[in-house]
Amino acid sequence: MKKRTNTISRLLVLALAAMTLSTFTMCKSGGKSGDSTATAPMTILGAGSTFVYPLFSKTFNEYNTKTGVKVNYQSIGSGGGIQQLTSKTVDFGASDAFLNDEKMAGMPAPVIHIPVAMGAVVLTYNIPGVTGQLNMTGEVIAGIYLGKIKKWNDAAIAKLNSEVKLPATEIIVTHRSDGSGTSAIFTDYLSKVSDEWKTKVGAGTSVNWPAGLGGKGNEGVSGIVKQTPGSIGYVELIYALQNSMSYAKVLNKSGANITPSLQSVMAAANTKLPDDMRFSLTNTDVAEGYPISGTTWVLLYKEQKYGSRSLDQATALVKLLWWTLHDGQAYNEPLNYAKVPASAVVQCESLLKSVTYDGKPILQ
Repeated sequence: MKKRTNTISRLLVLALAAMTLSTFTMCKSGGKSGDSTATAPMTILGAGSTFVYPLFSKTFNEYNTKTGVKVNYQSIGSGGGIQQLTSKTVDFGASDAFLNDEKMAGMPAPVIHIPVAMGAVVLTYNIPGVTGQLNMTGEVIAGIYLGKIKKWNDAAIAKLNSEVKLPATEIIVTHRSDGSGTSAIFTDYLSKVSDEWKTKVGAGTSVNWPAGLGGKGNEGVSGIVKQTPGSIGYVELIYALQNSMSYAKVLNKSGANITPSLQSVMAAANTKLPDDMRFSLTNTDVAEGYPISGTTWVLLYKEQKYGSRSLDQATALVKLLWWTLHDGQAYNEPLNYAKVPASAVVQCESLLKSVTYDGKPILQ
């Protein structure tokens, strides 16, 4: 009987110890048993630009490896990114079009623009029997997208490409169907080089296209062009390169036929940029600059205390952007994106230092 009593006593002691350990663990975690939220890795939510998605896929994975912070980014187009930031369902939006004064005024709170990469919007095409690099002008591109130039052997195209035998194939125009920063760059350029385009269509993330098929995202447009003989579309350079697709040189304001590349985009960005980092690189005055160059911005609220956001969330976001502007720029060029100019990085540092939580600067 004594032996049995001792056994029961030992079991009671073990059970009490287990209960004590469980209670201690719950207190340490700050929650109920099984609640792992307090020890879960920080996750930052972002959405927007498809233009920059190949770069973000790489850099955010590297950042996660280095810091443990996870960035969940949805490549849904710049318009969608702005919409989600407006509704405050993400920590940041990414857009290839900056918010103009009217759109800034329509946001629920002041927004900061941080450029993270620059790239080229290229005209890619699928012409049976033609594999070389065509020459294009703004006037011809506008004519094609207005539906006025209908065949590949049209005199206006043939004049620019006298050494190429162009077929009498119908041109199938392809454009974005979603709200798109790539469209904003492209239509901004066309509005600068064609009065007819500016009057009839204009510029924006979404426009009423006079002709063509719509594809969702850079992925959708490049997919349609690759699969459709006779087609032409506009995509970010990396999508043409990844899919081994032909793309055109474009005549710039200085009269030079410019191949879209890192060098020609960086040349276009070699200019004084405004302090608020809202600028356009299209139809550049720089002699070596590619005329359909663009920028991707990360958009975030200047005051980060809103909704149920914590100081930790806000700090994690600002630190991510600081890293993206500095160490993260090393990943731009290998993926055919131009780096943010050094002078602009200094300006962006000031912008990030102006971001606050409850009125106090997050970065000291």
